[in-house]
Amino acid sequence: MNETICALATAPGGALGIIRISGAQSLEILSRIFTKDLTNAKANTIHFGHIIERNNHSGNVERVAIPSPQTIDEVLVSVFRAPHSYTGEDSAEISCHGSRYILNKVLEQLIQHGCRMANPGEFTQRAYLNGKMDLTQAEAVADLIASTNQATHQMALSQLRGHFSSKLAQLREQLLKLTSLLELELDFSDHEDLEFADRSELYELTKEIDNHISKLARSFETGQALKQGIPVAIVGKTNVGKSTLLNALLKDDRAIVSDIHGTTRDTIEDTIDIQGVTFRFIDTAGIRQTQDTVEQIGIERTYAAIDKARIILWIIDSEPSNKEISDIQQRTEDKKLIIVKNKSDKANNNSYNTLNLPSISISAKFGTGIEDLEQAIYQAADIPTLTDNDIIVTNARHFDALTRSHDCIQRVIDGLQMQLSGDLLSEDLRQALDALAEITGGQITPNEVLGNIFKNFCVGK
Repeated sequence: MNETICALATAPGGALGIIRISGAQSLEILSRIFTKDLTNAKANTIHFGHIIERNNHSGNVERVAIPSPQTIDEVLVSVFRAPHSYTGEDSAEISCHGSRYILNKVLEQLIQHGCRMANPGEFTQRAYLNGKMDLTQAEAVADLIASTNQATHQMALSQLRGHFSSKLAQLREQLLKLTSLLELELDFSDHEDLEFADRSELYELTKEIDNHISKLARSFETGQALKQGIPVAIVGKTNVGKSTLLNALLKDDRAIVSDIHGTTRDTIEDTIDIQGVTFRFIDTAGIRQTQDTVEQIGIERTYAAIDKARIILWIIDSEPSNKEISDIQQRTEDKKLIIVKNKSDKANNNSYNTLNLPSISISAKFGTGIEDLEQAIYQAADIPTLTDNDIIVTNARHFDALTRSHDCIQRVIDGLQMQLSGDLLSEDLRQALDALAEITGGQITPNEVLGNIFKNFCVGK
């Protein structure tokens, strides 16, 4: 934390490149290779000048107003002062041309004059250590950079703005109140009839807190699906048009299409964006009886894809048998099943009713009905309408901590029903607090509990 760090903040190869510097000596080091002295520069200002190649030596630096043979590049330097910067430290950003040679030369000069190369994520790590953000917000920075669609972008932005942290802070405050009441009773344990915490009220409040924690934990499944892409398996017999449908959805010849049965012998995956949500489509081997060992392996992988998928597209081109319907319903009873009647371009091909099950008619070959199918897929995903204030858990670390906190709260609820002593309840509450504190990187200390007691009660009376 005492060292000044530097790193390239943009991908190389573009028209412009930005080099970021952070640390107490940022402006002093930069001034040694810049044509202006920035040591007294005001915060939030931009300065035009040149980066000059200079040997590292002590003493005054001679300023040059015009480019010289030692000039590396013409740049703009943005100055930020602690604590009002991304890292909370004095920092600067050099905007120069995106040439790899130029960027490397600037970095070499910064390192030669006192900087060191930053470690991965070190700027955001310093922001966390300097109190500019908590751990959830720091993790949201990475999620925001990695966002690939509207949904993942919105979830990351919501977390970065602190909505998740605020919700955790509310839950934490309620748990602290419960812990404080119970520990206050322990301090007056010699008065057996003294009870600061009404057990029925405590039970209702604990149940309410647990409902909030459980809701956050349950959102993890949706968050993971949105982050990684909602898996959709395309299944059916051979030659019903599964690969043709995948190509129609992707608008690309991704899968081989042939009249020969059993062409697809392995799963083929690709993603598309539907209304701001990523769906991961899996084209599978056709289901049929076969003696071909390789094709049989492909069919086994089809069943594995069905197990992993949330949505199943069952492609048919003729009336299926009752056994086929029964088999697909058994395999997809916990999935969203969409029956897709393909080859609608052929006369009377979709006249069958498939035992009155809901279905969509399409022609994968000519693209007819694809938009209706996409709409049905989106609706089957049952994605909640995300607003700026919605909280969706996407991080496995957060989910683990929420689950542990939920388990602790459940023990408190069970303990209240069994009328356990306050010291046992207090220990479970404290563990629940610790689990929630792990998410944001905070700590629960006895002093904090003590401060909460003095804030809410007048013990002296």
